[in-house]
Amino acid sequence: MAEYVMSVEQIGPTLLPLVGGKAANLGELSRLPGVNVPDGFCVTTDAYADIVARDDHLHRLLEGLAGVAGGDLEGIRSVSARIRDAIEALSIPAGISGAIAGQLHRLGDTEAYAVRSSATAEDLPTASFAGQQDTYLNVIGLDAVLRCVRNCWASLFTERAVAYRLQQGIDHRGVQLAVVIQRMVFADVAGIMFTADPITSDRRTVSIDAGFGLGEALVSGLANADNYRVRDENIVGRLVSAQTVAVRPLPGGGTEQTGVDADRQTARKLTDAQILRLAGIGRELEAHFGGPQDVEWALADDEFSIVQSRPITTLFPVPGPQDGKNHVYMSFGHQQMMTDAMKPLGMSFFQAQFEGTPLIEAGGRLFIDMAPDLASPVGRQLALASLRAIDPLIDSAIRILMKRKGFAKNLAGDGERYLTLGGGGGYFTWRLPVEAVKLYRSNDPAPIAALKADHEADLDEQQRKLGSLSGDELFEAVLDDLRQHLKVEVIDPRSMGAVYAGMFALNRVNKRMEKWLAVKGAADVLAQAVADDVTSQMGLALLDVADIVRRHPQAMAVLPLLTDDTFFADLSAVEGGESVSQAIRAFLDSYGMRCPGEIDLTRPRWSEAPTQLVPMILSNANSIEEDPAPSARAGRVERSRRRADEMQQSLVDRLQREPGGRWKARRAAKMISRVRTFAGYREYPKYLMMRHYWMIKRALLAEAARLVDAGIVRRPDDVYYLTFDEFREAARTGRVDQELIGQRRAEFERDTRLTPPRVITSDGEVPPGAYENATAPDGALTGIAASAGTVEGRARLVLDLADAYLEEGDILVTTYTDPSWTPVFLTVRGLVTEVGGMMTHGAVVAREYGLPAVVGVDGATRLLRDGQRIRVNGTDGYVELL
Repeated sequence: MAEYVMSVEQIGPTLLPLVGGKAANLGELSRLPGVNVPDGFCVTTDAYADIVARDDHLHRLLEGLAGVAGGDLEGIRSVSARIRDAIEALSIPAGISGAIAGQLHRLGDTEAYAVRSSATAEDLPTASFAGQQDTYLNVIGLDAVLRCVRNCWASLFTERAVAYRLQQGIDHRGVQLAVVIQRMVFADVAGIMFTADPITSDRRTVSIDAGFGLGEALVSGLANADNYRVRDENIVGRLVSAQTVAVRPLPGGGTEQTGVDADRQTARKLTDAQILRLAGIGRELEAHFGGPQDVEWALADDEFSIVQSRPITTLFPVPGPQDGKNHVYMSFGHQQMMTDAMKPLGMSFFQAQFEGTPLIEAGGRLFIDMAPDLASPVGRQLALASLRAIDPLIDSAIRILMKRKGFAKNLAGDGERYLTLGGGGGYFTWRLPVEAVKLYRSNDPAPIAALKADHEADLDEQQRKLGSLSGDELFEAVLDDLRQHLKVEVIDPRSMGAVYAGMFALNRVNKRMEKWLAVKGAADVLAQAVADDVTSQMGLALLDVADIVRRHPQAMAVLPLLTDDTFFADLSAVEGGESVSQAIRAFLDSYGMRCPGEIDLTRPRWSEAPTQLVPMILSNANSIEEDPAPSARAGRVERSRRRADEMQQSLVDRLQREPGGRWKARRAAKMISRVRTFAGYREYPKYLMMRHYWMIKRALLAEAARLVDAGIVRRPDDVYYLTFDEFREAARTGRVDQELIGQRRAEFERDTRLTPPRVITSDGEVPPGAYENATAPDGALTGIAASAGTVEGRARLVLDLADAYLEEGDILVTTYTDPSWTPVFLTVRGLVTEVGGMMTHGAVVAREYGLPAVVGVDGATRLLRDGQRIRVNGTDGYVELL
């Protein structure tokens, strides 16, 4: 039998489907000693479901809303308005209205109440939905309460609520609405408390906003709040704001805006004792609910009432222990150009590859605790020197922390060190500078060719070995390949020495040419058309595909309509499709192991999902000039080589005219020669790594298919939500926890909505980094000058490579780029990324293709609008909004 009402005291967290998130939290709060919660009751979701089930017209409208896309603002506006009108016009059945009347009689028929919505997808650990539905204050009498209940039901379909659910991927029909009705608190002061600082995310700081009158004045933005900050039971900040307007209750019901008396407008809202008492309540709520809380409170007659406490869902989880010592966690993903969440199999696989490296998981991302390195003066100096080259914003954020009084003294000094990366086999071994210097001095490409030949032979041997194994033998062989072959190949001092020789040559040319000739970014031009750049060669190879595609109009027209499952069969069925299929297959034979976010083994490779290539193929096909001779690739390579040769000749000629010019010209020619010899190798280790990944993935997917055939998992990608060891155990025992797989899927969806910080401390603080750029004009966005030149054009915000339909002349604005984005660079005129440094993928390929680029522009995808005209200054490192 339906239960239409429940008192707050009856409600617990297990009743969430019946009462919604807000009521479930209030019921839990009402049982906490020392926490005052206004008495009240809940109109349950049974009542809402009964109303919807009775009305066929409303049911049809809800069905129609399911077909509206998230970006269809007009569709959302139209359908949601019709649903609200239908709900507000409903007559509440006697069974429901009678139950509400009975509760009002218990509490007091003439009392004033607050009527608030409580959705089943609201105030949850993974999605707060704060403010998505309506609240009504100072409601008096049964008729007014019933009207507000109906309006709360309708508010489930406001445009903002519908859009939010679409963004969170929540089915409208699966969300039910309850309504909370509580005694009204006629507050002298009200506000919001965050038990973690909402600006810095510091978990040790409580932030309290307070204003005179009802809290509606602050929520609606009518008044500025006082802000008080409490850290470790000490008040560390008091910001008093002038308040001229407050919201007060009217005698007959409802509220009004009133002026604040002149002598009180600049007065503090809370005393120090009240601030500390409220912060203490916040800590009790945080301890009870097991995480930082967003708390709504009211103060009347010096007594605090808590009217809501919900989890803060936007905080990024702290990666490691909170042991009283300071830890500094650096994002590994910002170095790898992979800030997306990773699935458990991909995460554990990557960690197994770098066993012994201090990689810590949080929020589906990997972090490194820098505290052991920073704890010693020598380690600190080495770490900061390396970080400045990797990501200046990480470097800046850590320097800010290290200047803080007492921070360095309390650093955790024990643990694995970043600078030894894997117990002495990493980037910073003594052999690395030796190998780099030896290669740089010799300027001989032969060792690179020999190194590649060794790697190719080893890859072939491993592929033959994995192809013959299954079961536990396969998993053991995969671990052997990761630890004994791939790890050695990727961080082999000889290989990394070649990378660093190229980095050193680029840096040295830029510094010398700026000093000698006042030419900035000279090496950016000289790095075009360098030897051995496998990533740039990949982009040019896809240009060859585009060259073929544009000659077959029917195949070109059908490409956007294809699906991965029948891609080549459907393509070959149209005129010219077979030729295009052959071209794409040939490309995939060489580069099909790549994809966006490729360090996550579980991400679909181009060979698995060739539709990912379609936007890039079409963008390139549309930008190719008619009848290129002999091909678009050859034309682009020749132009790049000519620009580099012309720059080299210009620099040498100018230097020879300078005092001491002959010596400088000879030095410059040698440095430039080293750029051309070594700069292209930068992308090869990642390419080799992805070839190993694809070989291993195919073997593991064959094992997953065997588990599906045996009925152990439902579908192959279920294994992506198991760790590598769990997958191995499932294959060995024939058992798997399906509930765990479902839980991991939900956790992954939650993690995808989090934004990983570059740096986060053990207190949860996210220190902001900053650039120093004296040349940037006011209002410009600053970043790293990654590839010289200045260009103006239309900003195209692309967050997913599958949406990269670009036109020639566009400027690509995105979060990060990895090698899979390279073909896009053939169409655009410039690049702006939020993540990156001088030697990360976007910077390297932008220089190769001669594109002005600014990388590491914090918040670029939020601050720039799609279609906006911008100017990218890749020489001085800033972006202007035109």
